[in-house]
Amino acid sequence: MSTSRGNSSRKRPQKYQNKTAFKNDLHDSSHKTKLLNSLEISGVCNRCKDIIGWKIKYKKYKALTAPRKCKGCEEKAIKHAYHLLCNKCASNKSVCAKCTKSLHDIPLEEEKIDPDVQVILKGIPERKRRTILRFINKHQNGQQKLTPELKLQCEKLLNDFDKVSLEDEFGFSSEDDCDSSDNEEH
Repeated sequence: MSTSRGNSSRKRPQKYQNKTAFKNDLHDSSHKTKLLNSLEISGVCNRCKDIIGWKIKYKKYKALTAPRKCKGCEEKAIKHAYHLLCNKCASNKSVCAKCTKSLHDIPLEEEKIDPDVQVILKGIPERKRRTILRFINKHQNGQQKLTPELKLQCEKLLNDFDKVSLEDEFGFSSEDDCDSSDNEEH
């Protein structure tokens, strides 16, 4: 059984797969659904924007019936569901209105990056992609303009990434070396 204790890896796909994607306005063409689909999500970080977008997409969004109290100014000024701060307090503090994290600490998003950088990042694995994004952010202070010298450094970094292996980094030897050293000792 897949839920039995200690059985954390299931080898088969889920039994019932959806044949069509869920549409939140398929059987419900009410004014409320149309309003939620046209709702503009603003004043939040990208992660919170995705969370609220998911709630709207799958009809899990529960709109506020009355304004909520803001955690910053203690006034009933929050008009949007799932927000903790009103728009005024969030913009003054430059934080996300939902999770209250600083908007300056948001990681780089690929859609905001220069097209030249996107070409480099398109075919590489996630680990290497994040390493290069951190490298670019560190050396360009948040400006993702790809200069020729930065492009050369990124390509060098990618080449070095391919050459480095865990065995070299941690001083481990390959299995063949271990077997031969075991034979020499006996």
